[in-house]
Amino acid sequence: MRRAVLVGLIGANIQKSLSPALFEDACAVSGLAGHYHLMDLDRLPGRGLPDLLAAACTAGFAGVNVTFPCKEAVLPLLDEVSPEAREIGAVNTVTIGSDGRTTGHNTDRSGFRCSAEETIGAARIRGETAVLVGAGGAGRAVAFALFDLGLRRLLVADRDRSQAEGLTAAVGRQRCEIVSDAAAALAGAAGMVNATPVGMSGFPGLPVPPEAFSRRHWLADVIYTPLETELVLAARARGAEAVGGAGMCVHQAAESFRHFTGRTADIDRLKKTFAAAAARRETALAAAD
Repeated sequence: MRRAVLVGLIGANIQKSLSPALFEDACAVSGLAGHYHLMDLDRLPGRGLPDLLAAACTAGFAGVNVTFPCKEAVLPLLDEVSPEAREIGAVNTVTIGSDGRTTGHNTDRSGFRCSAEETIGAARIRGETAVLVGAGGAGRAVAFALFDLGLRRLLVADRDRSQAEGLTAAVGRQRCEIVSDAAAALAGAAGMVNATPVGMSGFPGLPVPPEAFSRRHWLADVIYTPLETELVLAARARGAEAVGGAGMCVHQAAESFRHFTGRTADIDRLKKTFAAAAARRETALAAAD
């Protein structure tokens, strides 16, 4: 009989997440009976992060992923936080022991780093300056990943200045500068990362005007719903190299799978699973219009 592994995702606006497909396929390949349950804050009025995390522990979950807006808020609710997640100041993966003890991890950092290496390339980041729009949980992980790749200087823009100040303090003020105008800052930078939900389905808009991009720029958007945001398409039309969040999603999912199960996922298979699940999602959305 296959060992059952129950995990889930806590966050807002998550109905189009592809994480269930990735986790359940990785489990099937590993001989596990996996189920991935979506706990959408938008669909559960009166139920907050503390309630849902406690429910997951009571129900015998092996763990949960957490996404916007919970990556920082979850820290004080946990029994333990890994040194890396503590350094970043954000958690996106929580493992739950058989005794109910919770431990927070961050797989966004390695997920973004691996994706950026495969797409943009470390050579275009090393020694350069980049703009980061969004200093929340995802932005914090991205900032550390960029410096892992050799970035020299990071210009941080966030409407909530306290968030920007918190990120620069965590990463090191000598390497970071808070800016009020991301588009203007991009003029003196090699590229930009959008780590806000702006551009995601349900969060329409553009975090910066497309005119800020040129052929010499790169753009990485952490969003993968849709696969290519309006920002990605607009920056590419201006000649910039632009990528969405699919690669980050796949790589962070592989690392989360290891935390949840103790087993290693096949990255190439996960990429194919992601592509197939994304195609099914697009077909369903088109049929619903």
